[in-house]
Amino acid sequence: MGATVFTIANQKGGVGKTTTAVNLAAGLAGRAVRTLLIDLDPQANATSALGMEKREGGSIYGPLSGEGKASDKIVATRVDNLSLIPAEVDLAAAEIELSQNKDYLMQMKSCLAGLRRSKQFGAIILDCPPALGILSMNALAAADYLLVTLQCEYLAMEGLGQILNVVETLRSAGANKKLKVGGIVMTMYDSRTKLASQVVAEVKKHLPKEIFKTKIPRSVRLSEAPSFGQTAMEYDPGGSGTEAYRKLASEVMKRFKLK
Repeated sequence: MGATVFTIANQKGGVGKTTTAVNLAAGLAGRAVRTLLIDLDPQANATSALGMEKREGGSIYGPLSGEGKASDKIVATRVDNLSLIPAEVDLAAAEIELSQNKDYLMQMKSCLAGLRRSKQFGAIILDCPPALGILSMNALAAADYLLVTLQCEYLAMEGLGQILNVVETLRSAGANKKLKVGGIVMTMYDSRTKLASQVVAEVKKHLPKEIFKTKIPRSVRLSEAPSFGQTAMEYDPGGSGTEAYRKLASEVMKRFKLK
């Protein structure tokens, strides 16, 4: 069996999406799951959070456009078992150019087919831009599972409804009939506030099987780590946020039977 592909998406920015992509990937790698993180955001936040440089021609933009293979863009990180396909500004052009292709939703799926079959990785994680544009839709069409990061705030349910509708649209349109909502990660959780508990309870009521038990706490240390080009595990090994991501990685491994 090849790699399991996870797309981490949310049309809203500032909900811990990239923080989750980077630290879940690092957490899986720390548990000996060979993991590939693909940064699809032209802002390259996941790339810089791993202390890696943006390189011209280094992103998956070329392979998406039919030039070269995705495997040629993989770079090793200093984290054992964790590899990266970095982002660069050119990815912004992909939003426009991909839409001109006949099978524009299937480009990422084709691009990753060889990597999936190679058994080089146990997990492939796609970190999407904070918008449901062409790149995010391609990532969803290529994924086995969608992981949603949901901030513990009042408008969270509204955003969740929108992305669940997109999943249903992709499935019914035949773009990815096997796509499932793999899990919902509650982020920026503050146990001292009543609102956070209410939001979690509301999500549990509607999607009891999908919500992960692990909640990611609101943490200054988690938000500081990317500015030092480090994962939470490197920057704050004993922190509450770091421990939460370790637990989330264990949950993901168990839920999806990753090896």
